[in-house]
Amino acid sequence: MTPVQKHLIVHGRVQGVGYRWSMARAAEALGVRGWVRNRGDGTVEALAVGDAKAVDALVQWANRGPPEARVERVDVLESLERAHVPAGFEQRATV
Repeated sequence: MTPVQKHLIVHGRVQGVGYRWSMARAAEALGVRGWVRNRGDGTVEALAVGDAKAVDALVQWANRGPPEARVERVDVLESLERAHVPAGFEQRATV
């Protein structure tokens, strides 16, 4: 099985509401590897790598987010990133 890779940009009220932490917990529960970080423009960016069903489940979670978040939309792109993908799911610093 070849893992799928998705690049997500999450728009809305998604910073300062525990979004990154919650996404990391959801990804770990699903067995998805990758990372999540805040961006200077107020969005949250993530890379999700794993089994297609697990990655799709994380994308569905991303459209809801944690209780305090107000997700307006999630842009999902097939990722071409070939950089090191962490063994787990990391919270990264804001860019």
